[in-house]
Amino acid sequence: MKAYWISIYKKVENKDNLKKYAEVVTPIIRSFGGTPLVRGGKHITYDGDDFVRTVIWEFPSYEKAIECHNSKEYLKGWNIAKNTTTRHMQIVEGFSTE
Repeated sequence: MKAYWISIYKKVENKDNLKKYAEVVTPIIRSFGGTPLVRGGKHITYDGDDFVRTVIWEFPSYEKAIECHNSKEYLKGWNIAKNTTTRHMQIVEGFSTE
Protein backbone atom coordinates (compact mmCIF):
# COMPACT_ATOMS: atom_id res chain seq x y z
CA MET A 1 0.00 0.00 0.00
CA LYS A 2 1.34 3.43 -0.92
CA ALA A 3 1.81 6.16 1.67
CA TYR A 4 1.90 9.93 1.61
CA TRP A 5 3.85 12.64 3.39
CA ILE A 6 1.50 15.55 3.83
CA SER A 7 3.04 18.80 5.01
CA ILE A 8 1.00 21.93 5.47
CA TYR A 9 3.02 25.00 6.24
CA LYS A 10 1.60 27.53 8.68
CA LYS A 11 4.51 29.96 8.55
CA VAL A 12 7.71 30.36 6.57
CA GLU A 13 9.95 33.03 8.09
CA ASN A 14 12.88 32.50 5.72
CA LYS A 15 12.15 31.42 2.15
CA ASP A 16 15.85 30.96 1.42
CA ASN A 17 16.10 28.36 4.21
CA LEU A 18 13.07 26.54 2.82
CA LYS A 19 14.51 26.60 -0.70
CA LYS A 20 17.86 25.25 0.52
CA TYR A 21 16.05 22.56 2.55
CA ALA A 22 14.13 21.47 -0.56
CA GLU A 23 17.33 21.34 -2.64
CA VAL A 24 19.06 19.18 -0.04
CA VAL A 25 16.22 16.77 0.82
CA THR A 26 14.67 16.22 -2.61
CA PRO A 27 17.34 13.71 -3.72
CA ILE A 28 17.21 12.07 -0.29
CA ILE A 29 13.44 11.63 -0.45
CA ARG A 30 13.67 10.35 -4.03
CA SER A 31 16.27 7.78 -2.94
CA PHE A 32 13.59 6.26 -0.67
CA GLY A 33 11.14 6.06 -3.58
CA GLY A 34 9.39 9.37 -2.92
CA THR A 35 7.60 11.11 -5.79
CA PRO A 36 6.44 14.72 -5.41
CA LEU A 37 2.72 15.17 -6.11
CA VAL A 38 2.11 18.67 -4.73
CA ARG A 39 4.68 21.39 -4.01
CA GLY A 40 3.00 24.71 -3.34
CA GLY A 41 1.08 26.08 -6.29
CA LYS A 42 -2.31 27.71 -6.62
CA HIS A 43 -4.85 26.78 -4.01
CA ILE A 44 -8.18 27.84 -2.60
CA THR A 45 -9.32 27.20 0.95
CA TYR A 46 -12.99 26.42 1.43
CA ASP A 47 -13.02 25.32 5.08
CA GLY A 48 -10.63 25.63 7.99
CA ASP A 49 -7.37 27.52 8.18
CA ASP A 50 -5.53 28.75 5.13
CA PHE A 51 -1.92 27.62 4.94
CA VAL A 52 0.91 29.25 3.00
CA ARG A 53 2.12 26.03 1.39
CA THR A 54 1.17 22.38 1.00
CA VAL A 55 3.56 19.60 -0.02
CA ILE A 56 2.61 15.98 -0.70
CA TRP A 57 5.05 13.17 -1.49
CA GLU A 58 3.96 9.67 -2.51
CA PHE A 59 5.98 6.67 -1.29
CA PRO A 60 5.84 3.02 -2.34
CA SER A 61 4.93 1.99 1.23
CA TYR A 62 4.15 3.34 4.69
CA GLU A 63 7.32 1.73 6.03
CA LYS A 64 9.50 3.37 3.37
CA ALA A 65 8.01 6.79 4.13
CA ILE A 66 8.79 6.40 7.83
CA GLU A 67 12.27 5.07 7.09
CA CYS A 68 12.96 8.15 4.95
CA HIS A 69 11.66 10.59 7.54
CA ASN A 70 13.69 8.99 10.32
CA SER A 71 16.90 8.75 8.29
CA LYS A 72 19.83 10.79 9.54
CA GLU A 73 20.22 12.27 6.06
CA TYR A 74 16.67 13.64 5.96
CA LEU A 75 16.76 14.90 9.56
CA LYS A 76 20.02 16.71 8.86
CA GLY A 77 18.35 18.38 5.87
CA TRP A 78 15.29 19.37 7.89
CA ASN A 79 17.62 21.16 10.33
CA ILE A 80 18.13 23.78 7.61
CA ALA A 81 14.54 25.03 7.80
CA LYS A 82 13.06 23.78 11.05
CA ASN A 83 13.84 26.91 13.09
CA THR A 84 12.24 29.26 10.56
CA THR A 85 9.35 27.08 9.41
CA THR A 86 6.18 26.01 11.18
CA ARG A 87 4.40 23.08 9.60
CA HIS A 88 2.09 20.20 10.34
CA MET A 89 3.60 17.04 8.82
CA GLN A 90 2.17 13.55 8.87
CA ILE A 91 2.58 10.26 7.07
CA VAL A 92 -0.66 8.65 5.95
CA GLU A 93 -1.12 5.16 4.56
CA GLY A 94 -3.11 5.06 1.34
CA PHE A 95 -5.92 2.63 0.56
CA SER A 96 -7.37 0.82 -2.38
CA THR A 97 -11.00 0.57 -3.42
CA GLU A 98 -10.25 -2.58 -5.42
